[in-house]
Amino acid sequence: MNAALILSGLGTSALSDTNPYKRSKTQNGFATFGSPQIIDCMARSANASLRAAWFPKWQIHHRLRPEEFSGRVQNNLTKKSQYPISTDLYRSTALQRVTSQNKTALLPLAYPEGCPAHPSYPAGHATIAGACITMLKAYFDESFVIPNPVVADVTGTTVLPYDGALTIGGELNKLASNIAMARNTAGLHWRSDSLEGIRLGEAMAIGLLHELTLTTPEPSPGFRLTTFDGQPVTILPPR
Repeated sequence: MNAALILSGLGTSALSDTNPYKRSKTQNGFATFGSPQIIDCMARSANASLRAAWFPKWQIHHRLRPEEFSGRVQNNLTKKSQYPISTDLYRSTALQRVTSQNKTALLPLAYPEGCPAHPSYPAGHATIAGACITMLKAYFDESFVIPNPVVADVTGTTVLPYDGALTIGGELNKLASNIAMARNTAGLHWRSDSLEGIRLGEAMAIGLLHELTLTTPEPSPGFRLTTFDGQPVTILPPR
């Protein structure tokens, strides 16, 4: 939401070239191709992507969280259980480092309450990030260079001018990655939960953009965006 508001504040030049109002001298986008529709589409894609994530979570994969898996490893090590875990894990450097630092195989978590109680794959946060960021890519020019970028100083208490060029597309990709991967850093997810969650959200948003071209009254060349894998996508209205 913050990204959408910031990008909207950059003016019409930051809009995608497919926006029918980008070069208009008499009109701006509003309920269609403007900020209200952009924010609405983000909310729609977020909810749709969560539904898409919850189906494989509960109906297909039932993947354990890292917290639960490490509990099984710890119980195996202390002979309290005999879960069928590959012996390769017990020879891994990762397990040795965890047990050396924490005196247990249990994994540290950022949250005192522990992991969420629903399955791990795919990650809901990552799926929402993939969907919402894809929507923003469709409405804004990914190649647009952000004016006067700043970066936090080493103390994190002030900002300094950034020496370099930052594009909308590059920053949106970073935002999606940060939202998704931060859940891994917190100890709540596996890497594949986040990577595949982003892709699932992206697919849901692209599907919604296809539907949107069916209901848009303005003449428009559709939407163009670049996937998280670097592939260009063009979503054309029906002929």
